[in-house]
Amino acid sequence: MVAVSDSATTSLPPERRRRLLETAAREFAAAGYEQASLNRIIRACGMSKSSFYYYLDSKRELFELVVRELSDSLVRQLRIPEAEEFAVDFWASTLRLLERLADLAEREPLFTDLGRMFHLPGVPTGHGAAVDSAVAAAEGWLDRALAAGRARGAVRDDLPLGLQRHVTFAVLRAFDEWTLRHLAALERAESERLVRAQFEALRRLLAPRHETEENA
Repeated sequence: MVAVSDSATTSLPPERRRRLLETAAREFAAAGYEQASLNRIIRACGMSKSSFYYYLDSKRELFELVVRELSDSLVRQLRIPEAEEFAVDFWASTLRLLERLADLAEREPLFTDLGRMFHLPGVPTGHGAAVDSAVAAAEGWLDRALAAGRARGAVRDDLPLGLQRHVTFAVLRAFDEWTLRHLAALERAESERLVRAQFEALRRLLAPRHETEENA
């Protein structure tokens, strides 16, 4: 079960608050941001409109809350090490992280809903928006991990770091978006092959030429 951190809804009883976040995540992931119905969410939670608006002002505020709290929970459960520690054994660390992420997505459907929410059109953006903040945090960590990997010789250094991070993040997002779109049709063995394929794509993109040749 996903833990719920402090927020504007902290005075809600824990079970009602968790139900609100889980129901909202499913609605946003299934219907999209624009088409998601606040009325459906409220009814499914057994809340009155007046009760909902006592805690939150709008659908946008609810969306921001769901993204922020589920993202925080995902990061905690992934136990992502500091970039310098990650780079000690860069490629083994990369594979372990991808495998843990896939395992969490399988065990906790809310993280699958969260992933879909990051790819929705029309979501709130701009300064302080939850999606933008989460992406910026991920990009910042990736910058540090790539820099540490380059310093240790595990990552090629013939490209500007910013470009390398941009291309790496694009590959990760492409795999994530495709997998989420086809998740219902994927068997476990296929999901495991996708994780390995994602790892190999990153290694071919980032590893120094001599390392990719040795592992070919």
